[in-house]
Amino acid sequence: MGEVVQYNGKITRFVVLSSIVAALGGLIFGYGTGVTGGVASMEPFLKKFFPEIDREMNEEIMTSNYCKFNSQLLTFFTSSFLISGLVATFFASPITRALGRKASILIGGTAFVAGSALGGAASNVYMLIFSRLLLGIGFGFTNQSVPLYLSEMAPPQHRGAFNSGFQVCLGSGILIAYLVNYGIEMIEGGWGWRVSLALSAVPASIMTISAPFLPETPNSLVQQGNYEKAKKMLQKIRGTDDVEAEFNDLIAASDASKTVDHHFNKIFQRKYRPQLVMSIAIPFFQQVTGINVVAFYAPLLFRTIGSGVSASLLSSVVTGIAGCARQSCRC
Repeated sequence: MGEVVQYNGKITRFVVLSSIVAALGGLIFGYGTGVTGGVASMEPFLKKFFPEIDREMNEEIMTSNYCKFNSQLLTFFTSSFLISGLVATFFASPITRALGRKASILIGGTAFVAGSALGGAASNVYMLIFSRLLLGIGFGFTNQSVPLYLSEMAPPQHRGAFNSGFQVCLGSGILIAYLVNYGIEMIEGGWGWRVSLALSAVPASIMTISAPFLPETPNSLVQQGNYEKAKKMLQKIRGTDDVEAEFNDLIAASDASKTVDHHFNKIFQRKYRPQLVMSIAIPFFQQVTGINVVAFYAPLLFRTIGSGVSASLLSSVVTGIAGCARQSCRC
């Protein structure tokens, strides 16, 4: 085995502040994931956008509550952002590579702000779904660029901790969404759901306004051929002038990647098979546990077993606390 190279540097305040701003993408992703199940369980929201479900919920008929929520349109409202997020990912990858990580964060943040504002102002189900599609574009770009940005800004020995921060923000965002839904459900007038859907515009605005002022990562600058600027940035974020070892490795890695003609085909080579298997197996088995169903539909699941709106939202808060604690323990 080759000798492990120890790079110079420390965690600077500059890196921490930049990473906090970037990690807001995880917070917004979590919030967008958790908020829909809560608003979909509120009677004013159902009455306005899904009157058939609201009518069946109020009718005293011998039908399972689970069947009353059997609506393809409601399901599409909840999951539509995943579709646009998937499509956006294919565009986010080349943009992140060519224009840099912060450009991708800026595009994602702008989509977040637009989607949140449109969702809060929605007057029909088409506006509602379009707002989710915009949020999906934001998710596609930030989920591509934020973990990469955090990894490249962090000192190598602390890279795992910084990247785990994205997951903590994601879990925290889900919990915040549950808490907001529980609080605004008590607002009289039936407009509380608008607050829930629009509130993600607050962290999205902070991220979008701050994105142009974020430093570009040394990796990205090297990739773009700005070696002098990359070295100065590396010295700044590491808090030391002695960065030759890490800087030389960045250049070597960039040069090596340029010699590969077909990057996608390379991962199918035998020597990369363990990484390929694990990169597919881990997310696959995470999904088949059904954890995303809980994150999306926790309030609705509690309503289908007979809980009232407030009780289902409060139960979701407990679920969110447990999930957030689990994410923190993983870090």
